[in-house]
Amino acid sequence: MRITQGTFSYLPDFTDEEITAQIDYALENNWPLSVEFTDDPHPRNVYWEMWGLPMFDLKDAAGVLLEVNSCRSAHPNHYVRLNAYDARLGRQTTAFSFIVQRPAEEPGFRLDRAEGSDRRIGYSTVAYAAQKPHGRRYVSP
Repeated sequence: MRITQGTFSYLPDFTDEEITAQIDYALENNWPLSVEFTDDPHPRNVYWEMWGLPMFDLKDAAGVLLEVNSCRSAHPNHYVRLNAYDARLGRQTTAFSFIVQRPAEEPGFRLDRAEGSDRRIGYSTVAYAAQKPHGRRYVSP
C-alpha cells in the first residue's frame, strides 16, 4: 500500500532533479523549507520529527537537498518529507509538503469497526507498522 500524503501524493516519487525544481520554486517565493521524518505515517500524525531547524536563511537549493539527503541516509527506513512555509499573510501556513523518501515496503492500515449507542458505527485506522516498537517498524527482518 502506498501512503498518499502531501501535495504530490498521487504522482510517482520525485527524482532529485524534480525535488530540486520544487525547492527552487519555494525559494523563488521566499518560502523557508524544513525536513521531517517518521516511522508512523498515520494521517492524524501531523507532528513528524524535525531534521535540524527550518532553513529560513538558506537561499540555495543544493543546501536544502543536502539536508534532505542527510536525513535520508540517517533514516533509510523512515518516511522523509519536505515542507515549505508561507508567512506572507502574517501567519505561518504550509505552502506545500511532500514525501521525498518512503520505506521499501509499506504494510498499510487496517480498519477497526466499533459499534456505539443508537446503532452508530465508528471506524478507525491502525497502521500495521505500529505493531512494532518505535524506531524498528520498517527494519528489514
